[in-house]
Amino acid sequence: MDDVIDARSLICPLPVLRLGKVLRSKSKGTIVTIWADDPVAVIDIPHYCTLSGNRLISQSDIGEYQVYVVERM
Repeated sequence: MDDVIDARSLICPLPVLRLGKVLRSKSKGTIVTIWADDPVAVIDIPHYCTLSGNRLISQSDIGEYQVYVVERM
């Protein structure tokens, strides 16, 4: 099963910080899913992936929150 981070109710910069901490502890190729409801996460998480060299596999809106799937590179 993929690692899932529940960052709902956390505000910027906590979702990105939590994602970064988890990704750094994983081996290359690991898939991590993060749930976030902070409106800024729509910008922050894709930007973090670009800067950190990790791959944003998908980004979707589930209504009350967004789901991001990221591969550790």
